[in-house]
Amino acid sequence: MGYKIQMIAPTSFFADTGCHVRILEEIRSLQEAGHEVVVCTYHTGDPVENVDIRRSLDVPWLKRVQVGSSRHKLYFDAMLTFKSAWVAFRFKPDIIHAHLHEGALIGFQLKWLLRLGKAPLIFDFQGSLTSEMQDHHFLNKNGPFYKPTLWLERLINRMADKIITSSHNATQVLKRDFKVPKDRVTTVGDRVNLEKFHPVRSEEDREEVARLKETLGIPADRKVVVYLGLLATYQGTDLLLEAASLLKKEMPEAFFVVMGYPGVDSYARKAEELGLRDRVIFPGRIPFKDAPRYLRIGDVAITPKMSATEGAGKIPIYMATGLPVVTFDTPVSREFLDDLGSYATYGSARSLADRLKELLSDNAGRVELGRKIREKAEHDLGRHVTRRELEAVYREAFKRIGRGAPRTGTELGVAADSGHDTQLDRDGIANPFDLPEVANGQTRPLPEQF
Repeated sequence: MGYKIQMIAPTSFFADTGCHVRILEEIRSLQEAGHEVVVCTYHTGDPVENVDIRRSLDVPWLKRVQVGSSRHKLYFDAMLTFKSAWVAFRFKPDIIHAHLHEGALIGFQLKWLLRLGKAPLIFDFQGSLTSEMQDHHFLNKNGPFYKPTLWLERLINRMADKIITSSHNATQVLKRDFKVPKDRVTTVGDRVNLEKFHPVRSEEDREEVARLKETLGIPADRKVVVYLGLLATYQGTDLLLEAASLLKKEMPEAFFVVMGYPGVDSYARKAEELGLRDRVIFPGRIPFKDAPRYLRIGDVAITPKMSATEGAGKIPIYMATGLPVVTFDTPVSREFLDDLGSYATYGSARSLADRLKELLSDNAGRVELGRKIREKAEHDLGRHVTRRELEAVYREAFKRIGRGAPRTGTELGVAADSGHDTQLDRDGIANPFDLPEVANGQTRPLPEQF
């Protein structure tokens, strides 16, 4: 018998975004190891087979999926807090695993309100709260709400017994810019289902690719560049289209399949204005279960994300599919791809176009690079690695609050790095108000892509 884990996901889980894919892969990894997982999330989102999802109170006037920052999240989070408290009261979790800053704040409230001091709080950090709000143009760095929001972010970063991040770069941001003690933070990278995401490896796969290309209206002689994710300026969608425009004359056989949402119509209009009608298509939101076969139509994948602190969840999926990846040269991209990435100068559409042209012009080299990338994915990105790392973090969190980990029937992984104890209250709850100062009240995260 495994742990009883209550996840708190203040988002419209499941909605085919990178954040949600990370949550789902963690759930699957834990389930395969025999742990019981319950997910508390917003009232909107798709059901997921064999995942116990508990949704907050329905809001009849707002049914759409919530992506990124929104004023609606204020009351969404309030209702999720009540739902999470009710679930915790009945479920009696061994562990509270909270995603995003809002989830960590809700999880900390549960520990105080329900006195769940024996259940450690794990904060799954997926990027800076203030940076994300700036990316979504929801917060102005020079406005009156920036400093209070930054103060709140620092406070939340101190609430958890352990923090996990999706990249070593994010771990360094927490240590350097938010002064989080190094023993409180562990990197648990994004992983992928290697059986589901794989290259073309059979005649059946090749026939499926040909049918899908025909359905999408892609000429058989075109070389296909695929993108899968959210469409937004901070995701680099504008730069992607600029790069495609630069290749109109230089490489007319290049064809772009830009999959995702929101803003499909507006980006389709922009592509038409750039004269890309016959070389760029926007299939819209692709259900996650269909993502593998859509990615297999690609010769090259691209991820030009501009966000300063978020992860790089697209890259593992591209790698598992055996696709060479064009991305900006950032620490998190190199964490995944090392010397196998095709790196463009940060923020440059010209550089993106040059890297795409290099790959698309070299058929033999591109195929060999894809093979090496798939091999690296098989070695580094399997679910078994996530399970081992999460279980190690959980054990360290139990140790931190002075409680032995519940006995389980699973094989536990290598212990996480240990360090000095954090300040605890008498019930074993970390005290987040012991906050060090951050120089000049500012943070300067390293560039990081998702």
